[in-house]
Amino acid sequence: MINNTRQRKCLFVLDTNVLMHDPTSIFRFMEHDIYLPMVVIEELDNGKKGTSETARNVRQASRFLDELLQDADLENINQGLLIESPLMSKNRTMTTEPGRLFLQTEIENYELPTGMPGGRPDNQILGITLALRQRIKDRDVILVSKDINLRIKATAMGLKAEDYHNDQVLDDVSLLHSGIVQLPDDFWESHGKALESWQEEGRAFYRINGPQTADWYVNLALYLDGPSPFSGIVRAIDGDGSAIVESALNFQHERQSVWGITARNREQSFALNHLMDPDVDFVTLLGQAGTGKTLITLAAALVQTLDKNRYSEIIMTRVTIPVGEDIGFLPGTEEEKMTPWMGALMDNLEVLSKTEGAGGNGGWERAATNDLLRSRIKIRSLNFMRGRTFQNKFVIIDEAQNLTAKQMRTLITRAGPGTKMVCLGNVAQIDTPYLTETTSGLTFVVDRFKGWPHGAHITLARGERSRLAEHAAEVL
Repeated sequence: MINNTRQRKCLFVLDTNVLMHDPTSIFRFMEHDIYLPMVVIEELDNGKKGTSETARNVRQASRFLDELLQDADLENINQGLLIESPLMSKNRTMTTEPGRLFLQTEIENYELPTGMPGGRPDNQILGITLALRQRIKDRDVILVSKDINLRIKATAMGLKAEDYHNDQVLDDVSLLHSGIVQLPDDFWESHGKALESWQEEGRAFYRINGPQTADWYVNLALYLDGPSPFSGIVRAIDGDGSAIVESALNFQHERQSVWGITARNREQSFALNHLMDPDVDFVTLLGQAGTGKTLITLAAALVQTLDKNRYSEIIMTRVTIPVGEDIGFLPGTEEEKMTPWMGALMDNLEVLSKTEGAGGNGGWERAATNDLLRSRIKIRSLNFMRGRTFQNKFVIIDEAQNLTAKQMRTLITRAGPGTKMVCLGNVAQIDTPYLTETTSGLTFVVDRFKGWPHGAHITLARGERSRLAEHAAEVL
């Protein structure tokens, strides 16, 4: 039970899926208290077996709870266990006292609405929350769950219910930076007085001072339309507020084609600038279906792997989440099992094999090109990434919007010396339960890598697949 004499702002009742989603969630509520119903512990026990990410999270949550319960007796549990953790010191000021963890130690009396079976775990959590709210009057009792239907039922019963927001990167996905900024028409009039320009290794650089440079960051793409168009990429921000901008290559021109592919719009051209830059180790590309994310990435990877020998091979992986019903177990090796999930890779390889050398020569030339390309491209499953290190590889993570922040961290930390990683995805097309546009691991890395000198991001806006695909993306 809970000591009602303690004044607290909120008491949060955690659903099981919160701990399954983020095992550190018990340390994320700062000075507020947490209550865990016994049915939550039971559900954690049922979900601890296996090698899935959820099972690992369950086991980690259980270890955290075990550490908090060390040397605790029933009286300590009833009074609440102080939630002390290194995470807490990062999330609260020194003047606030850490919250307490309460475990259910006795039966709570409650009455559920007629027709709601009391034996279901979700309904038991609702009933316990209802009993706590009726008994505790000095503070708010709030149910926290990733299950939207449970939150709907709680609200219908007059209870306060919230989603778990700690893993939310932004309040709204529209606040996510696009990596591209359009300059105003009078930009050179307001920023050209102290302009410096020079050539370095055949590339044009500019040092720009002015009010707008305060909002710029490294690897931000800039463009100016009009009679004298300009496109450039911010390469450095000096301490005096000035920015060094490099003139961007125009990959829309035939002379700058990459593996026979030319950019069809400005965003693709900026993306190819980052993909072809050896100083950029991490690239994220966002965009709806048909914007060319996979095609231009594969083209850049093939040029740098086969022509320039910058990377030893291309590794492509993605989350294996079916759109419809699962087709079941697949026979064969790891690569053979992943092949059905790599339709996008095969479709784009078919386009690329026609653009470089084998186009129009149907027959053995095209077959030889296909064999060469596939020999340098390895398909790998995310399930076997833990513990690996990729050296001098071009790693492409497709459908990255379906990864959590923790999974994304696990993948990116696999990068060894000389490796470039590219994450592709569309945050409006998330297929994973409990992930949203603002909590996706792809949104997380786009936001966290902003301004890093060796990381870049571009949001592709225009669909280039076909007029049918572009119209469908707009109206459906």
